[in-house]
Amino acid sequence: MRALMISGDRSGSGKTSISLAIAALLSQKMTVQTFKVGMDYIDPSYLTGVTGRPCRNLDTFVMGRTDVTRIFAHGMEGSDFGLVEGVRGLYEGAESMGDEGSSAAVAKLLTIPVILVVSARSITRSAAAMVKGFQSFDPAIDIRGVILNNVSGQQHVRKATEAIEHHCGVPVIGAVPRQPDMELAMRHLGLVPYLEGKTAPAFLRRIQNITAMVGDHIDPDLLLGLSATVPTPPGHDPLFEPAEVPDTTIAVALDEAFNFYYADLFDHLRAGGAKVVTFSPIHDRLPEADGYIFGGGYPELFLHELEANDRMRDAVHERSREGIPIYAECGGLMYLTGAIRTKAGWQGSDKEEACGMCGVFDGETIMPARRIVSYVEGESQGGNPLGAGHFRGHEFHYSDVNLQTDTRFSYLLSRGKGIKGQLDGAVRDNTIGSYTHLHPVSSRNMFSSFIVSCRTGARG
Repeated sequence: MRALMISGDRSGSGKTSISLAIAALLSQKMTVQTFKVGMDYIDPSYLTGVTGRPCRNLDTFVMGRTDVTRIFAHGMEGSDFGLVEGVRGLYEGAESMGDEGSSAAVAKLLTIPVILVVSARSITRSAAAMVKGFQSFDPAIDIRGVILNNVSGQQHVRKATEAIEHHCGVPVIGAVPRQPDMELAMRHLGLVPYLEGKTAPAFLRRIQNITAMVGDHIDPDLLLGLSATVPTPPGHDPLFEPAEVPDTTIAVALDEAFNFYYADLFDHLRAGGAKVVTFSPIHDRLPEADGYIFGGGYPELFLHELEANDRMRDAVHERSREGIPIYAECGGLMYLTGAIRTKAGWQGSDKEEACGMCGVFDGETIMPARRIVSYVEGESQGGNPLGAGHFRGHEFHYSDVNLQTDTRFSYLLSRGKGIKGQLDGAVRDNTIGSYTHLHPVSSRNMFSSFIVSCRTGARG
């Protein structure tokens, strides 16, 4: 298995656009498996879109080291090449004094060489100093090459390249010009999700333009030559063994409003004996199922459409009251409150507005609020369809959920904000909703409990 990591000197270096383009270019002549360091749904949706293979997340804070290696090996099955996109700067992680959760930690664990994307705007020789610093900060990281981004002309490229190759001893394998067309569409929590954007011709044209631009300035063959053979982990065993005959049905909300899912979730559900069906809370009727999952997304951008589908909202409320297991994360949690209320000024509106949602939980969601991006750690106390257990995950949201004072919470957080004062995992009947996003491998015992709850109707 040959693999390479594209990392950056910082957030905003351009590594996402460059990784996307490289994945698209290489996929034209081989089977490329992509990975994303960190807990992120949106960047992986782009990498999945251009390769046709589910991008997998790797994170040494949320996942154990063994889980990271097993996910990597699982993803690489049937592929020719592995491309890992880093997160933020190469060394950014969960803490200031260690590399847990960083791109560097994943690169060292999997022995993957790194191509460093350097934003060279207004610097030449200083770019060499930056690369030299990255090399010396942790000599265990194998930085094999540099891509310059945001360059302004050939003179700029020549000076920066000469300095880096002389002082750092690694090649500059490409230099991408400063162009507005290299920027992907952003919103309050990151990029516009690929599933939502791909319906717009201008969105797809932008991806094509980025791919062409990178292809004109980076040699994919030179890039491949700097990759390394990554050995299969010793004692590797298959991560997911699908059940021969599914014996329960789990319906997963998947559409423009709800699409924040890790690819491993669907693998885990099927391995646990579940038949997975998908549905749209915007467009469909609620399908018959033994349990339901409402993932994250951007329901706040589809409020009127969600409110208009009152048959869906009423059915979700009814199934919850019947005790059918329901699990909701972040955007899904917002959808299960009584209403989503947007403040004046939100998305250009000149007035406050409220749209009715499912009313499973007594209370409402307020948009916007303080932007929260954080790792999460805590304990599930049980009494919910996910059962009891320790977990690590993450939260990112731009809303506040205000629930009634008598709401029961199942999660006690030691790290993270949650819904209220480090309480998360609101529970009613057999429904649990949280701001915490769980990973289906690191929290596989909790997801296995959910499958059992769906099969039996039991509370964990």
